[in-house]
Amino acid sequence: MTRLHAVAQLDATLAKKHSYDCLVVVAHDLATVDHKLLVQAFAAARAIDAKAASALSLVAVAGAPGGRVVLAPTGPVTRDHDDVRRYAEAAKKGVLRARDAGAHEPLVVMAPPPADPRHTHAARVAALGAIGGLWEPLEAREALGASVEPITSIGFCVLGGGFAAEDAAWVEATEAGLRLARDLCGTEPERMSPPRFAEYCVAAFKGTGVKVSVVDAHKTLVKDYPLLSAVARASIEVERHRPCVVRLEYTPKGKVARTLLFAGKGLTYDTGGADLKVNGAMSGMSRDKGGAAAVAGFVLAAAKMGLGGVKVVAELGVVRNSIGAESFVSDEIIASHAGVRVRIGNTDAEGRLVLADLLSHLRVRAAKEVNPRILSVATLTGHAGRAVGPYNIALDNGPARQAAVSESLGLQGDLWGDPFEVSRLRREDYEFVAPRTKADDVLSCNNLPSSGTARGHQFPMAFLAIASGLDKHGTDSKQPMCFTHVDIGGSGCEGGDWQHGRPSARPVVAFLAAFS
Repeated sequence: MTRLHAVAQLDATLAKKHSYDCLVVVAHDLATVDHKLLVQAFAAARAIDAKAASALSLVAVAGAPGGRVVLAPTGPVTRDHDDVRRYAEAAKKGVLRARDAGAHEPLVVMAPPPADPRHTHAARVAALGAIGGLWEPLEAREALGASVEPITSIGFCVLGGGFAAEDAAWVEATEAGLRLARDLCGTEPERMSPPRFAEYCVAAFKGTGVKVSVVDAHKTLVKDYPLLSAVARASIEVERHRPCVVRLEYTPKGKVARTLLFAGKGLTYDTGGADLKVNGAMSGMSRDKGGAAAVAGFVLAAAKMGLGGVKVVAELGVVRNSIGAESFVSDEIIASHAGVRVRIGNTDAEGRLVLADLLSHLRVRAAKEVNPRILSVATLTGHAGRAVGPYNIALDNGPARQAAVSESLGLQGDLWGDPFEVSRLRREDYEFVAPRTKADDVLSCNNLPSSGTARGHQFPMAFLAIASGLDKHGTDSKQPMCFTHVDIGGSGCEGGDWQHGRPSARPVVAFLAAFS
């Protein structure tokens, strides 16, 4: 991973021997940047480009590191609809331009943002954009070596101060988690099949203090994760595709103030099962493990930064939903870990089955933990992307809404460039999955795509609550439990391109901000 170094004083650094070979300037208004070298660069750019104030440009400047300066304007940042993501985007573009120009150690210089609460964390957000934009897929790194990520380190400076060593350490720890999440989510289905997904997690957490265990014994999975095992039924006979549950546990030093319990959907490939995805809809379904990937990334980042007061327990359901003679089919009735009889409505709604068993285990665990909050994270529905575009979605049950969990994710997500839309669970969602006969307790899904179904991202949470037994822990119960469902079906890959888009590793940053 590229290293990040905080540069306290630009002039002092430039005046002594250094290894920086390109200057990257990030600013909301290049015309107001008050530094001799940067003023010179902007003048040179304007002399040849009428759009220099608003477009990315590379200019030769004597005296600059490597003799070159990249100007990366953010564009407007103070209008009602602007947000801090503009800083991350500008820094990413600027560093990538420096890389393409041949730089190996660029120095990013950021002008102070306007005095606006929305940009309180702009420096860290920009630094994350700069370093994170350099990630290349695991397959490329393994095939081609270090040459695919030629930038070895980045210096980062805010004119007038505002970015110190502790900021750089936070960004590096966060990027380690984001990188793990991108690797797990974005890697092709054979390289990141369930057993190899588990192996990658074991290696990633080595030396971090995080306890990692893998449940992969067939009899144990069938007994303890019956819905998950049904999804995996057609893949079990292929050894390299056999399912597993990866368990992670991070315990902080000192007193535990709260416990976060995460269920992550890790579908390493989703064919749709017997309700087969057709007409090209299967492409990109190796990214259906983005929820489990994000949870793993959050745990790694928390461990690397030594997140205080917060214990994290996670269960990742890592499964391939294959098609074959052993496939589970619609109309089957399968009892969940919580003992709830689930009628299968559509085998392509497999992620909620996996999550329901994980959540049931976490429900049992939560009863023994300090101030527990349960969350599920999944690329669960196409409706999420259709409803809100490239944003995370959060929905609370009653206790979580009282604790303002989704509201906190929304507020912090805005400040850290990892935005959420807050949705609501309603009575109609429970009615949608209500049993039609006494033969079953809950219906998993209708037989239409979620994107063509009213409340297509909301009603799955009602199913999750019922099938996991969490519906018995609402505000009206003797033991209320906070449960928040996070759907990243629209935000898990950049540009909504599930086949070729860059995995976003969201919502790792928002989780770190909201739960720190």
